[in-house]
Formats: sequence, structure tokens, C-alpha cells
Amino acid sequence: DFGHSSELAFVVEPSDDIAVQEQPLILYCQVEGIQPITITWRKNGMMIVDSENAFMLANGSLYVSRFQRVRGDGSSDEGEYDCMAQNHYGLVVSRKAKIQAATMSDFHIHPQNAVVEEGGVARFQCQIHGLPEPVILWHKNSMPVNTDNERYTLLPKGVLQITGLRAEDSGIFHCVATNIANVKFSREARLTVSGSHSSVYKDPMILVGPENLTLTVHQTAVLECIATGNPRPIVSWSRLDGRPIGVEGIQVLGTGNLMISDLTVQHSGIYVCAANKPGTRVRRTAQGSLVVQAPAEFVQHPQSISRPVGTTAIFTCVAQGEPPPQITWLRNGQILETSDHIKLKNNNSTLSIYGINQADEAIYQCLAENSAGSTQASARLTVLWADGLPSPPQGVRAETVSATTIQVSWEKPLQNTKEIIGYVLHIRKAADPVEMEYQEAVSKSTFQQLVTDLEPSTSYSFYIKAYTSRGASKASEVTVVSTLGEVPAMPSLFIKVINSTTVQATWEPSIKLGQHEGFKLYYRKVHLSQYTGPVLLASNVTAYNITHLADASVVYEVKLLAYNQHGDGNSTVRFVSLRETVERTVLNPPCDCMKDEQNNKTSTTGIIIGIHIGVTCIIFCILFLMFGYRGRLLMCKNVQEQLSTPQIPRSQRSMGLVLNGATRRDRDDRDLNGKQLDMNELERLFPASPSQEQQDKGILSAHSPSAPHNETQISTLPLDEFSIIEEQPDPLPKNPHSSSPAAQAPDHGPANEG
Repeated sequence: DFGHSSELAFVVEPSDDIAVQEQPLILYCQVEGIQPITITWRKNGMMIVDSENAFMLANGSLYVSRFQRVRGDGSSDEGEYDCMAQNHYGLVVSRKAKIQAATMSDFHIHPQNAVVEEGGVARFQCQIHGLPEPVILWHKNSMPVNTDNERYTLLPKGVLQITGLRAEDSGIFHCVATNIANVKFSREARLTVSGSHSSVYKDPMILVGPENLTLTVHQTAVLECIATGNPRPIVSWSRLDGRPIGVEGIQVLGTGNLMISDLTVQHSGIYVCAANKPGTRVRRTAQGSLVVQAPAEFVQHPQSISRPVGTTAIFTCVAQGEPPPQITWLRNGQILETSDHIKLKNNNSTLSIYGINQADEAIYQCLAENSAGSTQASARLTVLWADGLPSPPQGVRAETVSATTIQVSWEKPLQNTKEIIGYVLHIRKAADPVEMEYQEAVSKSTFQQLVTDLEPSTSYSFYIKAYTSRGASKASEVTVVSTLGEVPAMPSLFIKVINSTTVQATWEPSIKLGQHEGFKLYYRKVHLSQYTGPVLLASNVTAYNITHLADASVVYEVKLLAYNQHGDGNSTVRFVSLRETVERTVLNPPCDCMKDEQNNKTSTTGIIIGIHIGVTCIIFCILFLMFGYRGRLLMCKNVQEQLSTPQIPRSQRSMGLVLNGATRRDRDDRDLNGKQLDMNELERLFPASPSQEQQDKGILSAHSPSAPHNETQISTLPLDEFSIIEEQPDPLPKNPHSSSPAAQAPDHGPANEG
């Protein structure tokens, strides 16, 4: 097209390359523009003169017959090459191509012998420098390692990992490095697998963590992490800044190595490898940084312009990259010097030439360069001064096609049309200053242009100029037209249940919505046809509470859309139910804090009273047991004394007991204060041990049926008021030292009466 044919521009530029010693090398350079065009080459800024070793081909490329890193005179074919193209419009310089010789050093890291127990992890490494980067392969016992074995992992930097070691893994290993310069072999190393797998617990440990890497976009990064422990630890990866690693282009090699393919600048960061003991929080970590560089590239190229003498010419050149590129301007291949009428602004992104004159007509180049690469773009400044130029193009019309497209058409000038080589369409937002104008070049046989990538609902101004080899015509009449309006896009809508009667609708502001005046919110029960709404909300509002949703048995539909003067955008619909919230409210009613506090106080008082009652009961039980034990001792003593008295016939003992029983009843009638118990009552109050019970049974075997054992009533009379009376044919002599019940009988009056 005219933009390339009338100006001087590169079609192909030389690129970085690695050359092989004593082999030919070709550096390509292709230019288009108005002939005649002269192409020359430079190395490290010095002009290259054709010679037997290096000369230019007919298509402009440079041919080096036998590349040599160091020649006999001490010179070298390595360096930075660029090509220059010149015609009568000006001169342009290509990007710099870095040419290096293919090399390979000796191994500076060789694999080492290793002795590892069965089930463990073995790691071999060898390193070697070379251009291009050597490919490293591993051999075991002089045979290539079987890469199909999932326990064997080969990393690009010359690392071999073997996990879950077995006896058959023992052998002799070495690595082989290969590139276009050479092939080299490392020293051998022996792997010995010893013993059997140990069951002894070992804390997780990271043998080798990730290294710091600096790579370029689209390359592949491999972050190594190999860990040991018993049980075998689980290896995981994360970013130190908390951002997700993602899944696209991510792959795990072996048991924990992270590989990231097709790198982007967003992959830069610090990566953390963690070895975790299964089922616990025990972990070990290691980290390494990944820096991804991006070569300089243009976001906005400079555009060729035509300006009358005495006006201002402005070129804009915006580039991006990582690290941010430096911008340099050239004028006809030479570094541009600033002056009073030549200014650089915005970190050299904007070149302004004030009060232009004929000497300013040239080709201006913008060079953007960083550590990852360089690029260039050029534009021509035409100073209008010649006579006999074409008259302005006629009948300029602009018609709106869509919200982002306008079609501009025109007719050829009325005068001096034979020398026309093309047209330039000048485009600018009507509200922008003149320096924000940009151009599109059109061939001389084309009389319409479709202008795309415009902004909706925006006014644009257009005018046309016809160009010849001697200059441009005056500008046509300016036409102004606006693009169509565009309704907003669908907003993102989220629903959150607040309580049993309220839900909250939230959405995110986004530039993807386009121009919008606000939002419309609707809601309804799904079984109803009528919506409640719209609720009109301002464009800066991002949340709204929908209240009084009393019916929890139905599902509600919530709809949100953005609108502007061109209409309503598409809506986003969400559904929500309050049933679960209501059920949770019934199962877990809200607490009455005052009531709970009062209940807590009442419960505390009850606990204190209960403790006092319990302590009192314990005290009474202890006293009861103490007095009961004392009475039991008295009873046992009386029974033993009774057994020590002389034996009498069974019939007399029986009669004595019966009479004694009769006497007691008589005493009960006459004297209510006198109290006695028979042996059954004593047994009920004070149960005896088995041996003691047998003795008691021997005494009580003659009880009368008139006083059965099971009908005896329990009494709590003091023990010292009880006595056992037996009648004997002849009174025994009174023993003043005896305390038996028989000796105490004469003291009781009622017994004599019986």
C-alpha cells in the first residue's frame, strides 16, 4: 500500500543468530519503497566493505562465507549487525542483530557416586555451558536411560532424579551434552542401592529447591523440588504473593518439579515449594524467583504526516516490554539531537517539531530496546512547499456503519492528478487536540476507506490529502460524524441471603459494560408473571438489599441490567430461596440475652443451694455410719458374753424367751418409756458378718411363731436400754465384774413378775 511504497520501510530485518565455526552465515534484509534504494551493512557501528569473506547479495542480504570466532588478525565475525536503507526521501536503520559463535565448554559439574537405601531418592547432576544451550541426555551402563520409566525424571538443565529406588537401579551413570558445536561426555558415577526400605520415621526434608531463573516470554521454566522423608512427603507449590499459579501450561514432572510452558510476564514471581508430612502440619519449604522478560514491542507506531512550512509536526511512539524499554529517536539513521524547536516528551514517547522548515523533511525512526530485545518503527515528515501539487480531494463523505466503524469516501482532485501516488486519510476525535490525529494511507486507485476500532457514541473528524512524490495537496473539507450508540453489556450479578426476609444483590463495576447511565433491578416469585420493579440505581451503585420477602416456600428470581440513552442491555438473572435460612432460624432461634443472663443467675443460685444440701447429706451419712458402727460393736460384745454363760436345756431357753416376750408386752402396757427389742430387731438394724450371723441363728433358733422374724418393726431406741433375759432353774451366783445381760436381769422389775 501507499504507506509502505512511498516511504522507506523494512519488510525483513536481520535477527539474532548463533553461527557455526567455519560454516556460512546469511543475515537477511529486505526493504521496500521508492527506487532507487541503497542498502549497506554495519557491524558494531562500522561500515562493512565487501570482501572475499563477507559481501552483500542482490536481494540486500549479507553473506559470510566462513564464519570465524577469531581470525588470524585478531578480528572476529561475532558482533551486532544492522542494515541501512536509503532513497531520496531519507534513510532508515534496521534493528540490531546479535551474532554469536556456537560453543561448548567442558563440564564444570560432573555426576557424583551415591549410596542410597532402597525406597529412597537419588539425584545426579551435570552442567556445561554452550551456545546454543546443549541438550543433555543420560546413559546407564552405557545405554540410554529409559525415559518411559515414571520413576526416572530428566530435567532440562542436566538433572536426573530417580525415586522409589530398587536394587535394579544400581549401575554406572554418565551424561552426554550435544549442540551444533560439539558433543561431550561427562565422568561416570556409580549408584549403589543398599539394604531394604526402612520403616524408621524421618522428618520431611527438601534435598534440592528451586533456583532463581531469568527467562524470556514463550520459553519454558522448570522449577526443581525434590524431597525425602518417611512417610514419603507430599510436594506442593504456591506463590509467595498469594496469587494462584493457574493450570494452563502447568505440569508436574516426577514427584514435585514444576514446569511452566509458554511463559508470560504474569508468571514472574517467587515460587514456594513445600514438602508436607501426610496428615500433619509438619512441612519444610524452599523458594526461588522467576523473572520473565518481554522484548520491546510497539503499542502505537509513529505515523507519517505532511505539514506546511511553519506548522508543528508531532510523532507518537509508545512501546511496552519487561523491563520497560528505552526509546531513542533517529533522523535519517542518526541519533536525533533536541533543540529549541525539537522536543521530546513523555519519556521520549512524543516527538514534537515546532516551526518546521524544508530541512526537517526526513524519515524519523523510533527505536525501543530492553535487555530482552529491540524493535524499530519509522515515519516520514513531508514539508509542503512545491508548486503544481494536486488540488484537494472532492466530495468527502462519512457514513456510520456501526458503533465502532465509519466508512469514508471521496472523489479525486480536479487538478494535477497525474502524479498522485496515493491518499492519506486524517482521523481525529472531534474533542481531541490536533496532535492526537492519526492517519491511514490508501492507494491511488481507492476512493473509500473503512475506519474500524472506533469508540461508540463518539464524534470523529475526517479529511483527505492527495500525495505525489513532490508533496501533498491541501486538505479537503472536514467532515464530522458520530458512531452509533451501544447498549451496555451484561453485568456480573451475585446474590447473598441476609436473613429470612432479605437478600442482597451485588455486582461489579466493569469497563466491559461500556457507557451506561445506571442499572435496573427486577425481582419476582418464579411462579408469577409480573416483576416487582424496575428499581433504578445510579451507575456508581454496586449493591442493593431486597427486603420483605416473606414467603420462604417459593424461589425468587432477581434480574439486573445496565442501561443508557441507547436502551437497555442484556440482563443477568439469578435465583434464590429463603427456605434454608428459615429452617436454620427455627432450629437455632436467636438468643434472648437478658433472659439467658437471668437464667444463668438462677442456675448459679440453684447450684450453690444444691452443693450445700449435698454437703449436709454427706455429713449426716457419716454421723449415721459412725453411730451405727458403735452400736454394732456393743451388740457383738453382748452376744459373746451371753454365749459364755452355762448351758441350759433348749426347752427352758425357749420358755424363757417366750416369757421374756410376754413380759415385754406387759411392760409396754404399763410403762411406755421402757423399751426392749428381741434379737430379730437387732439383726434388722445391725446386719452381722456371716460367722456372726451363724452364732445369732444358734441363739434365735427357739423363737416362738407368735413373733416371726419378717414382721419385726425397726426401732431407733438407744442400745443401752436393750437387754436379753433368760430364766434359769437355779439362780447363778452374781458376778460383780460381769456386764452380761443375764447379770443385769435382777435390776428390772418386770422380769420378776414374769
